[in-house]
Amino acid sequence: MLTNNYDNVAENIKNACERSGRNRDEVTLIAVSKTKPIPMLSEIYEHGCRHFGENKVQELVDKYEALPKDIKWHMIGHLQRNKVKYIVDKVFLIHSVDSLRLAEEISKEAVKKQVYVNILIEVNVAGEESKFGCTTEEVLNLTMEIAKLPNISIKGYMTIAPYVENPQDNREYFVKLRQLSVDIMRKNIDNVSIEYLSMGMTGDYEVAVEEGATFVRVGTGIFGERDYTV
Repeated sequence: MLTNNYDNVAENIKNACERSGRNRDEVTLIAVSKTKPIPMLSEIYEHGCRHFGENKVQELVDKYEALPKDIKWHMIGHLQRNKVKYIVDKVFLIHSVDSLRLAEEISKEAVKKQVYVNILIEVNVAGEESKFGCTTEEVLNLTMEIAKLPNISIKGYMTIAPYVENPQDNREYFVKLRQLSVDIMRKNIDNVSIEYLSMGMTGDYEVAVEEGATFVRVGTGIFGERDYTV
């Protein structure tokens, strides 16, 4: 069943790429595996999935230790500064950098461990009070400040769009993030290469793909509803 779900999501991404004239290879599906047990991850790993997303540091570390080392781990949840040291040498990409202080901590730990860390800056495009992320007005300055830090590389932007019944309602936020990224890319800031836009989740990833997402973060659409009791 999980493999069928995964294939259905992949097919929807392919169709969204065709509708918008994009190459399917431009979009990577991240299986958001938070709260899901290792056998479920192993099942879609065996099916070919190599990108997994986690919200909690401890869960990411535990799964990193237990699963094959060719998996690319994405930290997509809010990251506390005191947890940074546990993951800087384990993640492929941190999606949720929303402040200079967090970026400074990532840089410090990366220098200590002699690694380079790729990050996305999280932007609260919709301006929801319940969500993390810098504002659209802050993003340029934050990008320029973080770009000065050693052992950290800004690879693009991430947003979490509002929960909506109609995915079309989120199109404007995806368009806005894409436009922001284009505007900032044109400024040719050192140490900033806008390769990735992480936007779109189970409810709206097809619209996100149509508007330029390079990473979509799908959990429920692959694994089913989350179990919050673990």
